[in-house]
Amino acid sequence: TEEASEVITELDENIREIILNEIDKEKIVDIIDELDTDDATDIVSDLPENIAEHVLDNIDREDSEEVKELLKYPEDSAGGIMTSDFAYVLEDATVKDAIDEVRKNADEFEHIYYIYVLKSNDELVGIVSLKKLLINSLDTKITSIMEEDLIYVKPEDDQEEVANIIEKYDLVSVPVVDDHKRMLGRITVDDVVDVIHEEATEDIQKIAGLSEEEEISDSAFHISRIRLPWLLVSLIGEMVSATVLSSFQASIEKIVAAALFIPIVMAMGGSSGQQAAIVMVRGLIKKDIWLSEGFGKILKEFRVAMLNGFICASVLFVTTHFLFKVDWSFSLVLSSSLIIIMTFATIIGATIPVIFKRFGVDPAIATGPIVATTNDIFGLLIYLSLVTLFFVT
Repeated sequence: TEEASEVITELDENIREIILNEIDKEKIVDIIDELDTDDATDIVSDLPENIAEHVLDNIDREDSEEVKELLKYPEDSAGGIMTSDFAYVLEDATVKDAIDEVRKNADEFEHIYYIYVLKSNDELVGIVSLKKLLINSLDTKITSIMEEDLIYVKPEDDQEEVANIIEKYDLVSVPVVDDHKRMLGRITVDDVVDVIHEEATEDIQKIAGLSEEEEISDSAFHISRIRLPWLLVSLIGEMVSATVLSSFQASIEKIVAAALFIPIVMAMGGSSGQQAAIVMVRGLIKKDIWLSEGFGKILKEFRVAMLNGFICASVLFVTTHFLFKVDWSFSLVLSSSLIIIMTFATIIGATIPVIFKRFGVDPAIATGPIVATTNDIFGLLIYLSLVTLFFVT
């Protein structure tokens, strides 16, 4: 049973679900009884309601109460990923008391990184690392060596925020406290690794225009339902692009060469916009960029776009005029439009995530079809307007 419990927590959710469906309820009880409360909560939350109730009624009573308490928190919150198992001493304890606490719980707790120092009402007042316990004498008061400048999270905090805190401060564990600073549990770095993987997968899905995570085992109909909404948004956007293109039909008929370079200006605009959007989204998610810094970052992206646009436009001018023998005036207009389009697309790509973040919408969504479709429409409009202005009218 102990080996089974170690394996079950490492399995992919889909495989775990298949295995749990094949074994009887009593075996599931034995497996979950061996798990830490955070792992037990994860598995119980995925079980059918009748089996989950049976498990909670038959595992250790104390563990059952802790799991029930953890199940109250949203799955993607600090409370949802914390464990209520932690080693602690009261503030009148000595180093010897703390070491005894570690020894007592060494087998019960999966990881012990810190000893938490609490008041009698469970209020967190400090933490002590195992290293400090080893280098101080046994009769040393725990309050004299504890760290009082504490970093902690609340149970309602988003799991991504917790991951950012642990990464920023190089922590191996972070305490979870309530509004009165009473100790509720802890989140360890191994839990955060899973969170980082989940959040990265979620952001990639959103960048691809998927509203929810897609599993390999999902049916074709379910996958279609996930992918279709943003595909329809893209379809509508490209229909608008087609309308823009049709409105310049007379110009294209007179200047046939204009149509040949539409893929270039659209592709370069799209790439510039996506680069800016992804950089901005990453910064906003990781808190490297704050909303108050948004304008400064957009201004910097503008300068980058102007520089890249000038270089790419120069290459395009030389290539079209000297290699393909396109008239210099058309090459000049083409190159100028490329600078404008790349600059505009970059500003759009950098601005939309900031706007989304300002209104509480996940900025990762902005790097998908919204930026691409917007840049396609305006890229065509800018390019064909300039061609019409200089060569038709």
